[in-house]
Amino acid sequence: MTFVTKLSFESGDRRVLEETVEDLHRTLERKGVECKGPHSFSPERTRVQLYKQLRPGDQFSPWEYTVYARKLEIHGSDDIAREMVDRDFPDSVHVEVEVDRKKPLGHGRD
Repeated sequence: MTFVTKLSFESGDRRVLEETVEDLHRTLERKGVECKGPHSFSPERTRVQLYKQLRPGDQFSPWEYTVYARKLEIHGSDDIAREMVDRDFPDSVHVEVEVDRKKPLGHGRD
């Protein structure tokens, strides 16, 4: 059984996001791990309404910001994937981890 660890990164700080993902990618390459990515996605503009009070009514100008996203997949190498996920990432980078179990080709269904 092979595991695929999928890492999703999001941040409003593009520079920090790029540095974080590239550092992780270089580390995985040095360790000889099979890795796909990083995959880039179009930046997403987000707009948030700000109210002067807790109820609808008077508003401030909306707060607008851009969210940048990258994805990376680690195939196999469960111990190294666990080590990479356990790293301390910058506070400005949101990280989500998803682990999928892949059965080898020809493996019967359960």
